[in-house]
Amino acid sequence: MKLKEAQAKIKPICGIPFGELFSDIDPEMAIINKGKIGQMLELALGKKLDSGNLDFEDGELKTNKCDKTGKPKETVFITQIASVIDELISERPFEETHLYNKIKNMLYVAVSKDGNPREWFFIDAIHIDLSKPEFAPLMDIWREDYYSICRQLKEHIETSPDGFIHTSNGTHIQVRSKDSKPYHPIYSDIYGRNISNKNHAFYFQKKFVYDIRKAYGG
Repeated sequence: MKLKEAQAKIKPICGIPFGELFSDIDPEMAIINKGKIGQMLELALGKKLDSGNLDFEDGELKTNKCDKTGKPKETVFITQIASVIDELISERPFEETHLYNKIKNMLYVAVSKDGNPREWFFIDAIHIDLSKPEFAPLMDIWREDYYSICRQLKEHIETSPDGFIHTSNGTHIQVRSKDSKPYHPIYSDIYGRNISNKNHAFYFQKKFVYDIRKAYGG
């Protein structure tokens, strides 16, 4: 299934409470298991449930927790950085990066999680395709964010007292820690040492949600 097809299937059911969409919803499980929403979305798209992630032929799915008005309650995870840290330090051209491949074509689905899970609903489904002219402003922002973050990470490594990377922010995108014990240090071949004592990841900040809903939502 392609993103455009998925968007077309989600749009008509936006605003309908999960209790009406899904007869067998388990409220307690929906709260505990964040992956449950992904399974519900698969059902809404007419896909067969399996143990893997949602897999679209041409891009990525990004969901996040919002209130009923669409105000984000969380940032949006993009991808971890451990395997590409030297790509970032050396400022590999944005269009050649793992990050770009993860965000160049994606479907953002806001999910209202106010109240009981039976009252939750899909708010909107926005298809972002950076190859199209209307998304050029986002391309400019994300490219600038990428290079700014690369420079911030390098500066942290070379000037921080601990020699480690730290939270780095752009306009929409940030890098911050994402790990659980036992932690997973990040090793850089360029520096020949660990440049973090735990894993980090790219996220879209909440401003990303506000901006894309204002420009492309509806």
